[in-house]
Amino acid sequence: MSSKLGIIDLGTNTFHLLIVEKHETGFTHLFHESRPARIGMGGINRKIITPEAFERAVAVLLFFREKLDLYGVEAENTFAFGTSAIRNAENQQDFCREILEKTGIKINVIDGNREAEYIYKGVKAGADIGDEASLIMDIGGGSVEFIIGNQSQIFWKQSFEIGGQRLMEKFMRHDPLSQSDRKSLYNYFEENLIPLANAVHQYAPQKLVGSSGSFDTLVDMDFQYRENTWAPKSQTDFTIPYTEFYRAFALILSGNHDERLQIPGMIELRVDMIVVAVCLIDYVLKTYNINHIQVSSYALKEGVLSELMAQ
Repeated sequence: MSSKLGIIDLGTNTFHLLIVEKHETGFTHLFHESRPARIGMGGINRKIITPEAFERAVAVLLFFREKLDLYGVEAENTFAFGTSAIRNAENQQDFCREILEKTGIKINVIDGNREAEYIYKGVKAGADIGDEASLIMDIGGGSVEFIIGNQSQIFWKQSFEIGGQRLMEKFMRHDPLSQSDRKSLYNYFEENLIPLANAVHQYAPQKLVGSSGSFDTLVDMDFQYRENTWAPKSQTDFTIPYTEFYRAFALILSGNHDERLQIPGMIELRVDMIVVAVCLIDYVLKTYNINHIQVSSYALKEGVLSELMAQ
């Protein structure tokens, strides 16, 4: 008995589609694609999804619809999750209704807590995080999820609405980022991450485990720099040496948009958001005195998959 599952992660910046075939002993990957939809652009800090963002979302999801049909994924086996940009939008209902009408895809909007749980499950499926407490961090366009946990359980979790698109629109007034904007950004982290500071104090995680987005790009930059090749697709568990992170950090912060685009391993989708993302990573490493960085290329959609597989 096998059935096909389609999982869609409707992120603030990127939409992801994963199609697998489930069978007795596990699953087989059939299709995976990520496409920029940038539904947070221009509206996220005003709590709306703009008409242009509606159009971009429909275009990506019509493409996903074709793939779901091509692989014969049934409607009841299609799971689409809306996160930060959608859950905070005042026109959320209009958006979900239009997507359903035009693409037949029903969106399940989840809260930050649920998002953090899925991310934890995904990260754990992709990487061996071990028995010690780790600080797991997923930097999205709309929210950032922090989870403190080990291989067997979550000790603490919280979603903060301080994602890359929000930060970019608030703080990135100059490119490269000016010293004063960077200072404002770090002050903003300090003010908004007080619950995280308390949790880190309580559980003392020794390493940072990053998932998806900017962390994937940092892994690619590391591979391009050291081995002149892209990170292998089959590998899902990586280590970024502390010194390598700071090499990348210096490069990313010193250049403007066009200069960053020339960095081996950089992709167009990430070229601007990675500036505020690496600032957040730097803030976390320095503030909480962490010097080990692990990356899992699995995140929310693989967490949903592991939950579906367990049913």
